[in-house]
Amino acid sequence: MSRMASMTSPALTVGFDLDMTLIDSRPGIHACYTALAERTGTYIDADLAITRLGPPLEEELANWFPAEQVAAIADMYRAMYPTIAIAATPALPGAREAITAVRASGGRAVVVTAKYEPNAKLHLEYLGIEPDAVIGDLWAEQKAEALREHGAHVYVGDHLGDIRGARRADAYSVAVATGPYAAEELRAAGADAVLTDLTAFPEWLAAYREAPEAPRA
Repeated sequence: MSRMASMTSPALTVGFDLDMTLIDSRPGIHACYTALAERTGTYIDADLAITRLGPPLEEELANWFPAEQVAAIADMYRAMYPTIAIAATPALPGAREAITAVRASGGRAVVVTAKYEPNAKLHLEYLGIEPDAVIGDLWAEQKAEALREHGAHVYVGDHLGDIRGARRADAYSVAVATGPYAAEELRAAGADAVLTDLTAFPEWLAAYREAPEAPRA
């Protein structure tokens, strides 16, 4: 089914990214990098690291640790993460309402994220956000695997990699300017619609269901 095809059935499936789309993961990740630096005795600029959220953890760790240590350090970080980062991470404005809007319309909401899947699920459980499925450990074009598997017609994210993933899955790309990119950059990268944040999503979704080819923000 093409990205621009009409979708008016109640089986509409919407995919969502997690970090900086549904949750503001910067405080928790900052705290976890700070703790990791203390534990390993290795300098990590946590302030810089949280400006580069989106790609897999290993890509950021490669800036601070030798290549042969990255896999082990990533395991250490993921083990530390639940006790440090989960409670420190709030939902972004409109996140709960966005998921609710999809499900209230008879559709399915799935979260597809590069984050380690068990930790992604912990975030959503802690915040009381209940998608129909959570798929982790997928980045950029890899996200298309899960989006296709779940039949997602729309994918919502904050990163240029999310736009590429939506394109690869032949899904309608909705970008939110709550991450590292401004609205103009998201539009230039090919997002089909750009929202300031998820508070605008329920209205957008209603318009999309009425006329999928029309609503471009």
